[in-house]
Amino acid sequence: MKTQEVAVYREIQRNAETAIKALDTLSDKVYDKELALQISRQSLEYANLRSRAVEALLDAKAEPYKANQLADIVQRTGLNYNTLLNTSTGHIAELMIKERNNGVLEMEKVLRHNGEAGEKPRTLAKELLDIDRHSITTLKSYL
Repeated sequence: MKTQEVAVYREIQRNAETAIKALDTLSDKVYDKELALQISRQSLEYANLRSRAVEALLDAKAEPYKANQLADIVQRTGLNYNTLLNTSTGHIAELMIKERNNGVLEMEKVLRHNGEAGEKPRTLAKELLDIDRHSITTLKSYL
């Protein structure tokens, strides 16, 4: 497996893990049943993508992405701080949209910098981007 393919798979894994952690952090603060269901669906989709990326890395005997605990703490703390006084459905949807917009930007940067990655990692990355964009569109209805 090319190093560019490894980079794309690792970003897919990192991006999906970041999304899952954000969804897990915010899920306890959601009181709207429809939004809670949406969060559960999104979490399953991201978990599936993460598993597929890790599987591809392990099949190629490449090292999977290792989460940065400090970054996880910063993310969790930021989300908890932003929902300390406001747990309205619209505010939580806004936070989720911002998180996914960041994910889209990071994934697009990695794809742009790894143009020689093969079709399989690029297809999986595009699937992640499609899920992110669909999530953002769906979450806008809660604003």
